[in-house]
Amino acid sequence: MKVKIENIDRFEFEQLLWQSGVTRVAGVDEAGRGPLAGPVVAAAAILPPRWAEAGLPAELNGLNDSKQLTEAQREKYFEFLTRCAEIEFGIALVEAGVIDEINILQATHRAMNDALAKLNPLPPHALVDGRPVKTLRVPQTAIVKGDARSYSIAAASVLAKVTRDRLMLAHHARWPEYGFAEHKGYGTAKHLAAIAKHGACPIHRRTFAPLKAEEPKLL
Repeated sequence: MKVKIENIDRFEFEQLLWQSGVTRVAGVDEAGRGPLAGPVVAAAAILPPRWAEAGLPAELNGLNDSKQLTEAQREKYFEFLTRCAEIEFGIALVEAGVIDEINILQATHRAMNDALAKLNPLPPHALVDGRPVKTLRVPQTAIVKGDARSYSIAAASVLAKVTRDRLMLAHHARWPEYGFAEHKGYGTAKHLAAIAKHGACPIHRRTFAPLKAEEPKLL
């Protein structure tokens, strides 16, 4: 059952920190934990505290969890988020080969830390979507469904999702037989059929089922 989140203050968590004197609060989120191919991408975004009173710029009206947005909406928000001088952001990724070496959870946490490291100086606090990240390099507040409850996390969600989707489109140009442009590396029926026919390509995660089970045949 889906939990519907309505009429909430999406600056609630940021404001608690801003009011305590923490003026740089980074929202952190990732995209691509579940696919069979491609990198996991993480982003960190710091929005200006004045927006809590002034409201979001018109260009960000409707900002939400990237999964709840259309591709066109995500692209529009991405362009503004990356060009607005008032926003600090960092984006980082961990490729499939490293995911296979250290596992997807650790790869995701590494990407998050790498994204935070691109903020200079490091923010004193981060809002993280989902569960706490034990290895995060800054103090954190973990928020379940945070990408729909915090504008900072929603911004990071959009940055990570659009970056990853664009990378998968580039991979599609190189390996069109897998259909990465359509499914972005997720395990759809078409993707599984392509793997069965062509085997794995260099961006497939060989430790993920069903690739792990099929690895001797593929190699």
